[in-house]
Amino acid sequence: MPPRPPVPDDPAERVRIKRAYRAARVSDGRRILVDRLWPRGVSKDRARLDGWIKDIAPSNGLREWFHDHSDQWDVFRSRYETELTERGDLLRELAGYAQDGIVTLVYASKDEEHNNAMVLRDHLSRRISRKEI
Repeated sequence: MPPRPPVPDDPAERVRIKRAYRAARVSDGRRILVDRLWPRGVSKDRARLDGWIKDIAPSNGLREWFHDHSDQWDVFRSRYETELTERGDLLRELAGYAQDGIVTLVYASKDEEHNNAMVLRDHLSRRISRKEI
């Protein structure tokens, strides 16, 4: 078995993202699904998740809006950041996982450059770095 990669000292650097359709790896650490809906065509065995935090995902209204307005990334990002400020308990839960080691936020979006997990990772990492959690 290959050695595990080192865990960064800074908990903010321990938060990663990965698409649900990519193979799970030991190096992913704790795998948490952060979408409101289960990824289509992915079995629970294949997903190898340690948890599913539906309520950390964008609200249904925002998720549906972004689906219809995917060209408005900055607006989505801002609105989702606002929603995240109201989810302190869930952010603290994720931050706790990052204190213990690597946490990978798993998402289903086809767009690997513009998705809720990216916003969540960045938001969470900033808050951990500023010790706001």
